[in-house]
Amino acid sequence: MEKLTVAAHPHIRARDNTQTLMFDVIIALLPPMIAGIYFFGYRVMVLLTIAILASVLSEWIWCKLQRVPNTVWDLSAVVSAIILVMNLPVTAPLWIPIVGSIFMIIIVKMCFGGLGQNFVNPAAAARIFLVVSFPAAMTKWVVPFTKLDIFASQAITSATPLAIAKYGGGELPSIMSMYLGFTGGCIGETSVVAILIGFIYLLWRKVIKWDTTIAYLATVAAFMLVVGNNPVFHLFAGGLMFGAVFMATDYTTSPITARGRVIFGVGLGLLTGIIRVFGGYPEGVCLSILVMNVLTPLIDKIKPRRFGTGRVSS
Repeated sequence: MEKLTVAAHPHIRARDNTQTLMFDVIIALLPPMIAGIYFFGYRVMVLLTIAILASVLSEWIWCKLQRVPNTVWDLSAVVSAIILVMNLPVTAPLWIPIVGSIFMIIIVKMCFGGLGQNFVNPAAAARIFLVVSFPAAMTKWVVPFTKLDIFASQAITSATPLAIAKYGGGELPSIMSMYLGFTGGCIGETSVVAILIGFIYLLWRKVIKWDTTIAYLATVAAFMLVVGNNPVFHLFAGGLMFGAVFMATDYTTSPITARGRVIFGVGLGLLTGIIRVFGGYPEGVCLSILVMNVLTPLIDKIKPRRFGTGRVSS
């Protein structure tokens, strides 16, 4: 008798598997990684190496201890590690990616059954955990082309565009500077053009769909127009663009229906806008993603159309 394969959603009949999909995501992440290395220096490569090793080793040890098939070769741990580092300041102490990777892989991912079973985005959860636990280390920004040693001991801090807009204390950068990446911020969030290149590649490879990302960005833009803020500034500032492309589109933690993905994106946009404008923290992307991840099972229940049904032409 033919055996059935029991696996976590999404259930798609295709030639692609998890490894090939994750490899495509890694390729799409190359432009933000290259931009991060160009603007912030070799220390980005050090943080990436540490995070990838810590993530892969954490997953390998867990699988060994639990006596389950080793899943490190699906490359999901590598992708999560890269996304985590892209959400770190380049000045982060070298132990930060280790702590974040262990939390991300063991607590958020493997404790719930591994890839496909985690109910929140691992990298977003790890970033929130690090910001809450180590706020000083996670909010130390530098301007591009600042020369740092391996321990970033001589870093001269600067404010991010969102912090300047919210708290003052400096001149806002031009839109073009934010588009290209000549601003302070997390490693992977500053260059909008690099993120868009990755977005186009993911769409071309049909790894993700456009609806969540566009709904997210459009809602933030509309919200900022309503409250009287510059929508283009908020689209380009902070981690919005990176989160909309690489984190909000995660298969496991986002809705499976087209209608659900739009609702998901609109919810993300409203939460991000509310946090940025009315909250005490200038950014709100990762927290918004976590909140909407929790609501995803409810969104999936919003009147999905039954497969094979539709209007019958007369």
